[in-house]
Amino acid sequence: MPTILVLNGPNLNLLGTREPATYGSMTLADVEALCNAAGQKLGFAVECRQSNHEGVLIDALHEAGRGYKAGGVAGVVFNAGAYSHSSVALHDAIRAIEVPVIEVHISNVHARESFRHHSWLSPVAAGIIVGFGVDGYVMAIEALARKAAAKG
Repeated sequence: MPTILVLNGPNLNLLGTREPATYGSMTLADVEALCNAAGQKLGFAVECRQSNHEGVLIDALHEAGRGYKAGGVAGVVFNAGAYSHSSVALHDAIRAIEVPVIEVHISNVHARESFRHHSWLSPVAAGIIVGFGVDGYVMAIEALARKAAAKG
């Protein structure tokens, strides 16, 4: 069964308690359960990881790249949090691995502070989903499933 990696960046471990008016009341564990259910429904295993450390996220992307080339990884759902707006290193890692990566943001970053309007990840992402709350994760998993089916 192919795997979809759901990767969450800094402060997403605080979901449910951090700014619930912006990010909602679901916890990271709730989001992971939602992702696992969506993956199972579509025939994919889902592996969820979260880190507040940029290098750990880069290592996870590199690992996904090896898995993709070996045929075991279908893609990555990536909510890099604030690193989306600041990390050239994550941009370079995504470009290097040649894996379909769907960038996800729970809130509509374009309706927030101006520094959130630019993402270093968007130019190298296969797609971007913003502003649909945690449902964006499910949308991204569905998109990766469709991409995998089209790839054959």
